[in-house]
Amino acid sequence: MSNLQFEEILPDKGKSFKLNASCFKKNFYWHFHPEYEIVYVEGGSGTRHVGQHISNYVDNDLIFIGPDVPHLNFDYGLGREINQIVVQLKEDFLGDAFLNAPELSAIKELFGRAKYGLSFTGLTKITIAAKLKHMQQLEHFGQLICLLEIFQVMATSKEVVQLNDRADQQHKDSRMAVIYQYIDANFHQKPDVNEIARQVHMTTAAFCRYFKKNTGMTFTDFVNHCRINQAKNLLLQGQTVSEACFATGFEQLSYFTKLFTKMNGENPRDFKKRYLTN
Repeated sequence: MSNLQFEEILPDKGKSFKLNASCFKKNFYWHFHPEYEIVYVEGGSGTRHVGQHISNYVDNDLIFIGPDVPHLNFDYGLGREINQIVVQLKEDFLGDAFLNAPELSAIKELFGRAKYGLSFTGLTKITIAAKLKHMQQLEHFGQLICLLEIFQVMATSKEVVQLNDRADQQHKDSRMAVIYQYIDANFHQKPDVNEIARQVHMTTAAFCRYFKKNTGMTFTDFVNHCRINQAKNLLLQGQTVSEACFATGFEQLSYFTKLFTKMNGENPRDFKKRYLTN
């Protein structure tokens, strides 16, 4: 059985945090770590799975995650490298008294909210993306100042969505890693709920209850969610609607189009035209 993986993170040499722009992972990586993490990605359609929250992003995404929150790598399902910048740090990365400074009260509150997973949108996302890209060109001290500016922008922004309602993420539960592994290998065929229930040592009925409680979806809906997201990436890579349909396990073009439209508010042809034109 695959396990939820613990990621060991060490600060960059001469710095109190880690800045990484080369972190592509071809397959799923369901993991956790005790560090806070900023993730910015652009250039594809991906799955945003943080704690119990599951949704999609298209084109780009900006997330701030607190310690020990299980999450999926944001390039899962892409099969190719995209632009991404990841910053990882411990709460006391500037010392025990860091967040107690009165000037940093808003950032302290931000760090408290990060345990739920935070997604930033609008001008905030654009501003922080630019800062993260510029940050890579700076010396160590300049990077630190830029990081504090990023936290202040996040802390004072109203363009933020809290992803989870609770913070008790129970990160030691390894079953979601097994589920992702199974779907990753079988999404283009016919994933069988009975088979995955057997793999996680549960009855089918117990598995269905567990899965709905922890994802808010039925297993079938979750598989379709993954399939549609894979189809988006194929469309963005230039494949036709028919090619994307059948490559992701759908047997009827009409059903694929109907489901795609229901999940995205536009049909696959319009989706492809809009993003490739942009």
